[in-house]
Amino acid sequence: MKKIVMLISILIFAGATFNSFAEDEGSKTEHMMQHNKMQSINDDRISLNLSPAMKQHQLSNMRSHVEAVQAIVGLLAEGSHEKASHIAYSRLGLTEEMKKMCNSFENEAFKNLGLAFHKSGDILGDTLKTKDITKSLRALNTTMGYCVQCHAAFRQ
Repeated sequence: MKKIVMLISILIFAGATFNSFAEDEGSKTEHMMQHNKMQSINDDRISLNLSPAMKQHQLSNMRSHVEAVQAIVGLLAEGSHEKASHIAYSRLGLTEEMKKMCNSFENEAFKNLGLAFHKSGDILGDTLKTKDITKSLRALNTTMGYCVQCHAAFRQ
């Protein structure tokens, strides 16, 4: 009987804890949705008016760019300039795929920023090969400057 009472107590406690957690998560989700709604009202950046599928594709590309920058910084810290250079070319550079993607946008300013960003990725790749850390960081700063400009002007 004692074990049954203990088991029931544990189940009640677990249920109450789970319910409390679910309520907390629900209120967090509601708060985030309200915050996002307010942000879009006050957000005067230019919308690209992308379809939901294209928006997700573009956001995925940008997350990949951030991951590439993180990898480059880590490789620079290890002195692996060749690997960092390869990442700059392949993930940030103006590949045919990226050229095609950039040219598919109707907004000329966005298109031009995208092309300039990817060209700077190739310049970054060239610079990383020199193994000059100061020049490499300057080139990385230039590349990231395009990210900042773009995110300041445009929204998905």
